[in-house]
Amino acid sequence: MPDESKFAALVRQELEGARSKHAPMMSAHHAYAVILEELDEFWDEVKRRGDAQSPLAMLGEIIQVAAMCQRAAEDLGLPIAQMAQARRVP
Repeated sequence: MPDESKFAALVRQELEGARSKHAPMMSAHHAYAVILEELDEFWDEVKRRGDAQSPLAMLGEIIQVAAMCQRAAEDLGLPIAQMAQARRVP
């Protein structure tokens, strides 16, 4: 499986876990707060120095950011199909 497919699978797994634990995002403000929290956690890892920085932890945070972005788009009913069509995504 190419890395792109593995990453998408990890995001999907994270998204499924989040959906089973947390209620849907009910507003753009809520979505922003959740995404920002995950992004801040990634930033905290980025700021670590030397051996304290963990590529695996950074990847974990990036996966959470991606999953929460997808969840926001879906929970808020954003026009995903329309965007995919406009960008010619199969």
